[in-house]
Amino acid sequence: MTETPAPGAPIELRGRSARRAAALFNYGNLVAALVPFPLGILWLGASMFVYAMNRHHPNPKVGHYTQQAAYRFYGITGFFVAVGMFLPTELDYFLIAWALMALILIPWSLLDLWRIRRDTWDDLIVHEENHP
Repeated sequence: MTETPAPGAPIELRGRSARRAAALFNYGNLVAALVPFPLGILWLGASMFVYAMNRHHPNPKVGHYTQQAAYRFYGITGFFVAVGMFLPTELDYFLIAWALMALILIPWSLLDLWRIRRDTWDDLIVHEENHP
């Protein structure tokens, strides 16, 4: 069982934990692109929580990778919401939009996951007075 650190004591953040946090948004993007209904819709809500949780992570690389994945996802989602207002409601148009989203999100997410995997993730000591 892990002990809770004393108030004011430094906290050690593992590099593996930071790497997982940086990759989380990209994994969500992949799932949303591969299974748009219902997981893509659920990811739209859950992604806001993941973004808020990881964007201001003590390790700045986590925030950077999270922000880049969020830019892609929210940009594509916003584009298709705006364009979808003017498209007919036939299934063919939905499938074309889904294919375009997948063609953009999947390669970029895989590239980002590859970059995260190759990046160096050192352990980090955080002092409570330096980070709220």
